[in-house]
Amino acid sequence: MNTAAVRQSIAQAQQHEISSQALARFLQAQLERLHPSIRLPEEDAPGALSAFVSAYIEQVPEVLDAAVAVAREAGIEDAVKPVLKIAEHFFLQPPPLIDGHEGLEGLLDEAYLAHRLVEEVNDRYITHLGQPLIPLDTTRANLIAHQLIGEPFANQLDEAVHHALAGMLDDASFDQPSVQAYRERLAAPDTVSAWRRWPCLSQQLGLELQLKA
Repeated sequence: MNTAAVRQSIAQAQQHEISSQALARFLQAQLERLHPSIRLPEEDAPGALSAFVSAYIEQVPEVLDAAVAVAREAGIEDAVKPVLKIAEHFFLQPPPLIDGHEGLEGLLDEAYLAHRLVEEVNDRYITHLGQPLIPLDTTRANLIAHQLIGEPFANQLDEAVHHALAGMLDDASFDQPSVQAYRERLAAPDTVSAWRRWPCLSQQLGLELQLKA
């Protein structure tokens, strides 16, 4: 994994934002159109939204590094790493549908692709093992990002994720002895305790999504 290059790309976009303020203008325009389920602090809604997007982008290399580390420990790195490389590829060589999106605004699209891919991987692990590959819950943060990006473009990004995962991490990927041994370790008290230290990403980044019961 070349997450150092991902971090460099993020740093360059942050420098671009200082001079362009493109993301700030984009988010200011979104404030009036945000879905009422997205709960922003009353005292500084624009600042909270900007901080969320910046942190959402910055979390990508951290999430990828954590996923690789867990996969290595579980003995399933060979199965997982090619999938995570796709998330890295989204950042370093984004698909053509993102052409024209620059700076942090463009990286929001790329971060959404990467986080959604990890979310899909987690869903497959939950289906087969009863636990995610990594315990960080990105679902609500991804829903917020989806709202910010807007439809139909966010739906096109979702389709890109599904297309990238086609044929990968099938049932056979979870039949390896190393995966079954990992399933047993997931139930260990130390693992459960460690998992609880990983919060919901949207809460960690200071935004709430009020979902209907």
